[in-house]
Amino acid sequence: MTMLRDDLDPPGALAPRTTTSRRGIVAWYFFDWATQPVATLITTFVIAVFFEGVVADRAGYSDAEAQSLWAWTIAAAGIVIALLSPILGSIADAAGRRKPWVVAFSIPLVAGCLLIWLAVPGEPSAVTVLLLGVFLAVIGAEFAQVFTNAMMPTLVGSERMGRLSGSGWAMGYLGGTVSLLILLALFVPQPGGETTIAGLTPLLGASEETREGVRATGLLSIAWFLIFAPPLLLFTPDAPRVMGIGRAVRTGLASLRDTFAHARRHRTAFRFLLAHMIYADGLAGLFAVGAVYASGTFDWGTTESLLFGMIVVVAAVPGAFFGGRLDDRIGSKAIIVGSLVLLFIACLAALSVAADRVLFFIPVDPPVEGDGMFASLAERLYLVIGAVIGVVSGPLQAASRTMIVKLAPPGHTAQFFGLFALSGKLTTFLAAAAIALFTAISDSQRIGISVLLVFFLAGLMLMRGVGAPRVE
Repeated sequence: MTMLRDDLDPPGALAPRTTTSRRGIVAWYFFDWATQPVATLITTFVIAVFFEGVVADRAGYSDAEAQSLWAWTIAAAGIVIALLSPILGSIADAAGRRKPWVVAFSIPLVAGCLLIWLAVPGEPSAVTVLLLGVFLAVIGAEFAQVFTNAMMPTLVGSERMGRLSGSGWAMGYLGGTVSLLILLALFVPQPGGETTIAGLTPLLGASEETREGVRATGLLSIAWFLIFAPPLLLFTPDAPRVMGIGRAVRTGLASLRDTFAHARRHRTAFRFLLAHMIYADGLAGLFAVGAVYASGTFDWGTTESLLFGMIVVVAAVPGAFFGGRLDDRIGSKAIIVGSLVLLFIACLAALSVAADRVLFFIPVDPPVEGDGMFASLAERLYLVIGAVIGVVSGPLQAASRTMIVKLAPPGHTAQFFGLFALSGKLTTFLAAAAIALFTAISDSQRIGISVLLVFFLAGLMLMRGVGAPRVE
């Protein structure tokens, strides 16, 4: 059982439950699987590239302007999540149950995915409709995750928390891989062709004008969520109802005010949240614009970007799975620090690659049309770097989730996961805004995303002052 440090509150009303059935835990894993297309297909590898290369392009925007618009959209979603997550988490702690909140935030998730399907390239409203869809899908998925994360202390004991978190992240990444394969095999035609990579006729057509195959990402994400999210509602135990919503609002807000008023009692947790605020938002910024950057650098289309995304996601599965187990052995802080060092190096390496050179100065032959996908040395090196980022990001995210479970006072889990979401989104605004600003000023995608190195380095420096939670 986790022994809280002396700077934390004494145990609250919700004691950890360690008798959850295997079915209940697997159902909890499947929620990560259910929401992963929002991260993998929408905000990272498919719709991000589709927006820049097709929707924004047909609306007359340059690559740099498209990257800036995308970054501002992600930033706006981050602001909403940052402002409301701690408040809603505190109210949920007071009310007790988490599942009603999960259901409530499923609505904007589904609505946003539907808008993505409705964003037809070339139509006057396409840019607005698509960006609004992305905004709604992101806030729906992120808010729902706050409350499913808050279930963790009721599922297993602290000695297995790393395994639980890592396996959940691995399940999510695996879901992203499978959804990418389905999209490639059934919906998205190959560049210049009329069949998918599986040799099949795209289910919704292969029109270069209306791009039903790529827009089907929205429909696939809806179906994915509606199929795989319900097991959590059916089989994973929820905390009991403590009070009605009216009283919960008053109690939750008072609890949140007390937490901030007595921050010194939670100094270890707040130090970690500050560090997480910096490095997690750097990682989010990297995923949000990384595929757009690669598309502009190598002139990749949807298929190349999808395959690149698949490599990153596949690499993340064993990283998260084994990283979670290593977390239980050596501790969350060690995993986080090691991951940040490797992530900084990988990000710097990615910036060193251009279409006609690697490691900043070494010239190489650029991609040649007709040579096939990933035929150039620069593209292949970028794939390797992407795989490294995938391997590292899994343990980093899983260990961060485990860390806040161990540091949050019992009875305040959803509140601290709300603060965790705030810390992961507050500087997403700053990271995304910095990317947008530097991209617009320099008219260079490379200069724009290079600011992320500062976020990773600052997060690493701040983690040095975070004391590891004591577990017995």
